[in-house]
Amino acid sequence: MTERHSVADAQRLDPAARRILERAEIDGVELVRFIYADHGGVIRGKSAGRRRLADRLVTGIGHTVGMMAMSMLDHLQPVEGMGPVGEVRIVPDPATYVPLPYASGAAAMVSDLRRVDGGPWEACPRTFLKDAVAALGSEGYALVAAFEPEFTLGRRLPDPAGGPDRLIPLDDSLCYATSGFDLAHDYTMQLIRALEAQGVAIEHYYPELGAGQQELSIRPATALRAADNQVLYRETVRGVAFRMAMWASLAPKPLPDQAGNGAHLHVSLWDEPLERNLFADGGGGLSDLGRRFMAGVLHHLPALVALTCASVNSYRRLQPSMWAGAYACHGLDNREAAVRVCSPMAGNVEATTNLEIKPSDSSANPYLSLGAVIHAGLDGIRRELDPGEPVGVDPATLDDEERARLGCARLPASLGEALDALEADELLMEALGPLRRTAYLAVKRSEVADFAGQDAAYEAFHHFRVF
Repeated sequence: MTERHSVADAQRLDPAARRILERAEIDGVELVRFIYADHGGVIRGKSAGRRRLADRLVTGIGHTVGMMAMSMLDHLQPVEGMGPVGEVRIVPDPATYVPLPYASGAAAMVSDLRRVDGGPWEACPRTFLKDAVAALGSEGYALVAAFEPEFTLGRRLPDPAGGPDRLIPLDDSLCYATSGFDLAHDYTMQLIRALEAQGVAIEHYYPELGAGQQELSIRPATALRAADNQVLYRETVRGVAFRMAMWASLAPKPLPDQAGNGAHLHVSLWDEPLERNLFADGGGGLSDLGRRFMAGVLHHLPALVALTCASVNSYRRLQPSMWAGAYACHGLDNREAAVRVCSPMAGNVEATTNLEIKPSDSSANPYLSLGAVIHAGLDGIRRELDPGEPVGVDPATLDDEERARLGCARLPASLGEALDALEADELLMEALGPLRRTAYLAVKRSEVADFAGQDAAYEAFHHFRVF
């Protein structure tokens, strides 16, 4: 502790927060970003100078309530309780403190939005996930999850014809081709080092199907940490690219004629001490509990995609025969099913038994999407729902009669359709609560209206510049 932080400041802080002050001094940090994800899926925030960090760890930073009614185009929506009058605080979680390797002198903390009196705010997305985790915990369960994002690496250039800027991919290498490793190598190594320095452990990396497309997956974590990791991942993918005079986009379809970028969501349920994977049946298959959780996800999936595939651009990706999971069905290692039952790893069967939810991308607010998946899965467990027969082929190759027999319904084909399904889903609407659901629907309906009638170039530009 130095003279920059008064004794009174230090006495107000818990040990974890005091360690943050010490780390900021050691790391040479001058600005600490307090970041959060909004209803438009945008990562936003404010920053505190190191000299006032002790105060801000206690009080947070003041913030207008109106920002949670802001769309991804920065169009403020008329939502009661989210206008020009009213204040919340951006309150950081000290456990999430990380120096930013790609931004010298800066650090970040993921934050909650809290009322002025310190209580939880009804529109805070991170609180929504915390409440879902608590609901699971009350029944003796804990969720382990990992987002598996893809992104497009390239450069942002003006359109010679005077239209919106274009994203020009780094390369045109083939899927998993070793030339793709070499062409993106310098960026990839910088990205891996930056993620590892923030405690985000790397699982796999490879060049993917689309031009300039990369996939770098990270290790699973408990639900809140998994969502926090997705925020840090998104920030780091783009931050490293910007410092290298490049552009990286996690938008679902930044290049309309190329493969889309998903953020497949892997989940498993464990006992509360995290000693036993409750999805494993002991013989390499999915347990009855896992099947019921999956059934809940499938039952609510038409509404869930309004939260997991949360942009207009998402529905260019969520198409049949695109490996995006456009039909509400499940199957063992079926990458066209919306829910893939993943084959566990030999020698580590219990720990690796999990479900992959494919209709998911990085335009989603990860706290809302993961929290909603928890509520849906828990509903399946409580009502002992049955997921039906597994599907072992691409559902698009079946005729209508066979798809109907299997309960293999086409998921919404647009964000507007998905929002209609969300409004009709009583369980998810109740879980979201009055203020959050009103604001979310208003923001997303406005985005549907803003992109209606616009061409693909306009849509691609506004999504690749934001996500």
